Amino acid sequence: MARVAVVQMRADTEKEKNLGRILRYIKDASRRKSKLCAFPEFMMFYTGCGQSAGDLSALAEKISGEFVTSISEAARENSIQVVGTFYEKSPRRNRVYDTSFLIDKDGRVASKYRKIHLYDALGFKESQKLQPGSSLPRPVRSAVGRMGMMICYDLRFPEMSRMLASSGSEVLVVPSAWVRGPMKEEHWVTINKARAIENGCYVVAPDQVGNIYCGRSLVVDPFGRVLLDMKKREGIGIADLSLDRVRSVRQKLPLLKNRRTDLYADLRA
Repeated sequence: MARVAVVQMRADTEKEKNLGRILRYIKDASRRKSKLCAFPEFMMFYTGCGQSAGDLSALAEKISGEFVTSISEAARENSIQVVGTFYEKSPRRNRVYDTSFLIDKDGRVASKYRKIHLYDALGFKESQKLQPGSSLPRPVRSAVGRMGMMICYDLRFPEMSRMLASSGSEVLVVPSAWVRGPMKEEHWVTINKARAIENGCYVVAPDQVGNIYCGRSLVVDPFGRVLLDMKKREGIGIADLSLDRVRSVRQKLPLLKNRRTDLYADLRA
């Protein structure tokens, strides 16, 4: 068994305030004997509708900047792995990447992923401020199993989670900032459960709460059982993951093996 800590937080507009809370959460997660601490999307700071693309770009950092470096030091000091996100500077003027990262317990950045699916839907247009990533992430070894990295809106594209699972992922970690709205919580819970069931893997989905976000951070097991639902509370939730559970479910329900990839293709008239 490997213990994961899920942080559900309401991000402040000030980067320094959020960073202080993040470092305390990392220490608390380690104290609770967690192997990995996972944070939501946009944990660096909350971006309101009044913040311009230029303002956001000016506040973004490189992965070698103070924000990620401070988290790396906390991971090393507390001997715990951390999954988080930050606004990463991009070459394009007034655009930033929405980037997630895995830091190992030695404080090294083991992997990073730039969000490829921008949330241009339901009245939002992330592409006005964000630059999409241009590559898909490879699964990476972590303390809780081979991990696939996704971010929020990526959940609505099952091709991505299937690709990560068929490439070896046993756990999908999906930092999110799921916007409130009609049926949105139902979508959130249903989609997280579906991604777990169809791929026979764990889904760990820390979410923002408050501001415009719905909360409901989740951990779902490979057969679709919800192990953790944080509802609307801020703080840390704990779940224990077992790779034996992944192997058992995939043996009994061999969806990855039963795929007919020889026949899958777009059908043209």
